[in-house]
Amino acid sequence: MRKTVFLDRDGVINIDHGYVHTPEQFEFVPGVLEACHRLVEAGFQLIVVTNQSGIARGYYDEAQFAKLTEWMQAQFAQAGAPLTAVYYCPHHPEKGIAPYVTACDCRKPEPGMLLRGKAEHQADMAQSYMVGDKADDMTAGKSAGVKAKILVESGKSVTERGIALADQVCPALPQAVEWILSQDD
Repeated sequence: MRKTVFLDRDGVINIDHGYVHTPEQFEFVPGVLEACHRLVEAGFQLIVVTNQSGIARGYYDEAQFAKLTEWMQAQFAQAGAPLTAVYYCPHHPEKGIAPYVTACDCRKPEPGMLLRGKAEHQADMAQSYMVGDKADDMTAGKSAGVKAKILVESGKSVTERGIALADQVCPALPQAVEWILSQDD
């Protein structure tokens, strides 16, 4: 079993400019790559879990998402912080185009992507963390049984519900990493 940090993408790894789907639109939150390198050096694997309803809504397709993901993974690898996996949910329960308009178990707040990481990459949930910028991220982490859920303020406006569900609130991912490393047994 491996200790894991599950990372939301938009608002945590990159600045959420809304439906980001090209490298030109992608802007890393300052300090993210260096912080993730520290996690890898401390023995954590990194798994991205991201809702991508822009696919369901027809704003971009899975091929465009895959191209951006490949570019992002290369940036992490060059920084010494390789991503073990990137899981995404292309669905939306109400809006969009077939076949993506559906209720599913992968769209956060459901824990499907985290549980897939547990199954496919032996994530030890009792030693793992969820970092996100929304209440739905915190709910997914709780349902998946992670050790702690960290809400970052670098994404959309933080809600009272998100704060209530979080074990820790941090300005951005670099500060969340400091907290995770301070908790690591």
